[in-house]
Parts: sequence; structure tokens; C-alpha cells
Amino acid sequence: MASRKTIKSALESMMFVWGEPLDVKEAAEALNADKKEIYQCFKELKEEYEREGRGIVVREVNRSFQFVTRKENLDYIKRLCTPVKHRRLSQSALEVLAIIAYRQPVTKGEIETVRGIKCDRVIEGLVKKKLIVETGRSDGVGRPILYGTTDDFLKNFGFSSLKELPQIEDIEEAVTREDSGDQGEVYIQQISIDI
Repeated sequence: MASRKTIKSALESMMFVWGEPLDVKEAAEALNADKKEIYQCFKELKEEYEREGRGIVVREVNRSFQFVTRKENLDYIKRLCTPVKHRRLSQSALEVLAIIAYRQPVTKGEIETVRGIKCDRVIEGLVKKKLIVETGRSDGVGRPILYGTTDDFLKNFGFSSLKELPQIEDIEEAVTREDSGDQGEVYIQQISIDI
């Protein structure tokens, strides 16, 4: 039979991996031990963690036990887990992203032809944000890189597939248009969300 120290060590590992409250009966079966002995080991572990003032404590819920964080540490946990605010995509990034979404796979040269200006840095930023990715090489002169959108693009903008993109007759016209109220301009505004 395993020593009490070995049993408590096993219980700690099991609680850590299990995530949910670990029932005494399940723990006893896994350890091939008596339920009363396992219950007593759980209680001893709970007392040891409490006595030592650890950041993790053992909580009992209806003869099941689990690790939880000490309530006095809540403020620190909140600060750590509060999401970082992300910057919005710039208008130029939105334009490039729209061109890629509607014309993919597309080369940087084709994007620049539509926009009328260079877009190296914008493409670099979209790749870093994992909204676009290199999808291969074109058969054209110099075999330029082809770009396409990623699953992260779909998730961030609430699409399950590219088929859900709003219909735009001419993406070039929609991107370069300034103050029209048509669907292309509406789409560019809709994707101006925090990423």
C-alpha cells in the first residue's frame, strides 16, 4: 500500500489535471484505495494548503475536492487576465484587407494597382495580426507572393466562410470611393472593429 505522502501527492496531481471537483469515490478507484482513507487525505491536504497560506487552496464541494485560487488574490488575477486593448485597424489596413478578402489569392502588385499606392507595411502588419497569410506564388513574372485571408480573419469579423462577405460589384470602386453611401463603403465601416 502506498504511503500517505504518496497518496496526497497523487491527489494533488489528479486535482490539477481534472479541473473539476474530483469525487472521493473516483479518486479512491483510481488509487485502488479505501474511500475513507482518501477522504481523510483530501481533508489533510486542504488543511495543509490553508495553514501554509498558499495562493492555491483545496475546496470541498459535496465530498469532491478541487484546486481554486485564494480569494484574497482576486485583484491580482483580474489585473493579469484583463484583456489588453487592441488598436483598431487603420483605414488603409481595412482597404487592403477588403481587397485581399474579395480578390484572393492576390499579389501585392495587384493590391497596389487597386489602391494606387504602396502597401508593404500594411501587408506586413496584417500578416503579424494573422489576418492574412502567404498562400503561394503567382505564375507571373518574378513569381510574386500571393496573399489570402486566414481563419482568424473570419473569426474576428464574424464570418463562418468567405461566402458570407457582402456582395460588392467592383471592389476597386468601393475602396477608392470616398463619400458614397453604397454597400462597399458600408462594408468598410462595418469591419472597423477592435482586433
